[in-house]
Amino acid sequence: MSPAVADSTWRALLAQATDALGERQAARWLVEDAAGCDAAGLHTLLDEVAPDVAATRLRALVARRCGGEPLQHVLGRWPFAGVELIVDRRALVPRPETEVLVDAALRELERLQPATPLVADLGTGSGAIAAALVCARADCTVVAVERDAGACSLAADNRSRLGPLARERLILRQGSWYGPLAAEAGALDLVVANPPYLAAGEWAGLDPVVRDHDPYDALVAGPTGLEAVAAVVSGAPAHLRRPGTLLCELAPAQAAAATALARRAGAREIWVLADLAGRERILGARW
Repeated sequence: MSPAVADSTWRALLAQATDALGERQAARWLVEDAAGCDAAGLHTLLDEVAPDVAATRLRALVARRCGGEPLQHVLGRWPFAGVELIVDRRALVPRPETEVLVDAALRELERLQPATPLVADLGTGSGAIAAALVCARADCTVVAVERDAGACSLAADNRSRLGPLARERLILRQGSWYGPLAAEAGALDLVVANPPYLAAGEWAGLDPVVRDHDPYDALVAGPTGLEAVAAVVSGAPAHLRRPGTLLCELAPAQAAAATALARRAGAREIWVLADLAGRERILGARW
């Protein structure tokens, strides 16, 4: 982006940001952030001169993005399934494919029709899935479990942004998978999880935007990549009421192995859902 020019309009700054980034939508989001407005508000400001402080902030944001930082981190927030989340290095940036998991969970709760739905979100990270569920279902309580202290603090930050009723129904617990859920054994209607599912050998080949900014433990499960999926599947029968359902995100290449894990765990119905790109992405299992 060009050096500061006195009396630059927002329109001129938007053009400069677009040239620097090569992407008009990303540039527009950064300009809106610097201007402190939404898309409609920016439209009314385009021909006004940007304050020097705001123009300087915009140039800093563009420089961070040009330096390889994810757009979500530069903005510090990102929408997910109808909820705006704080996003930073403490947890994985929520992906669009995970919204498929949220949609599937809401459909499953509608099918099960529990009187007061009780859900566990294992490896909650930023709290994205849990927040989306309690906002979409006013009768739903979600116990969100996360091992990493930093990710737990981010999930707590996102919980604090919810309305008071939704906030009451999102319970955060620190621990590994089912460890903090002894009190809910046999009482959960639904378990959802977006666990790490990459093999250790895949880390070096990741896009640097991901590898350099998302936490290793949020992406890599272990030598095979199936370790976390296996833990989520194997613990489900003891924690679900009957009928009860597990929905677990996975890598497309893991669908067959994950199906076999669910079969060995005694699931009576097993299926795999595709993501928005048509890849096998969500394991479903019912007990």
